[in-house]
Amino acid sequence: MTTFTVWKFDEPEGADRAARLLKGAESDGLIRVIDRAQVSWPVGAKRPTTKHVEEDVRTGAGWGAFWGLMFGALFFAPLLGAAAGAGIGGLTKAMGKVGITKEQMDTLRWQITEGTSALFVVTDGADLDRVGERFHGMRWVLIDTNLTDVERGRLLETFAGG
Repeated sequence: MTTFTVWKFDEPEGADRAARLLKGAESDGLIRVIDRAQVSWPVGAKRPTTKHVEEDVRTGAGWGAFWGLMFGALFFAPLLGAAAGAGIGGLTKAMGKVGITKEQMDTLRWQITEGTSALFVVTDGADLDRVGERFHGMRWVLIDTNLTDVERGRLLETFAGG
């Protein structure tokens, strides 16, 4: 089953460390990473920095569009004010079509703040409990969405080229 997962960490460097641990978990067969991206929000920064880790050049542009859409809706569109209301509504609707609800987006928006970081991952066949064990000693929160087959198809068709 495909899973959209967000691991939120209580320090700006947490997502970088978790990404390295995730690679080890993938090597050990605990998870198959389809794509991932990171957000880091250092203390004192006005907004977070985002990084899409493009491991597959063939699908990287599509996934880059997905992460750009998501991060725009989460962190940048709300800063534009009321004039961007229709745009935000469109972004929310687009995310909903691939199984990511407005409520989940709102939760991410208020949890990922200055001084935190997050690792966003689309996986297949993940043992999230065992992967979470790899993050022992780190302060984190897991938010995950098990996508339906239809949502998975839309996500992969829209952003990964099928």
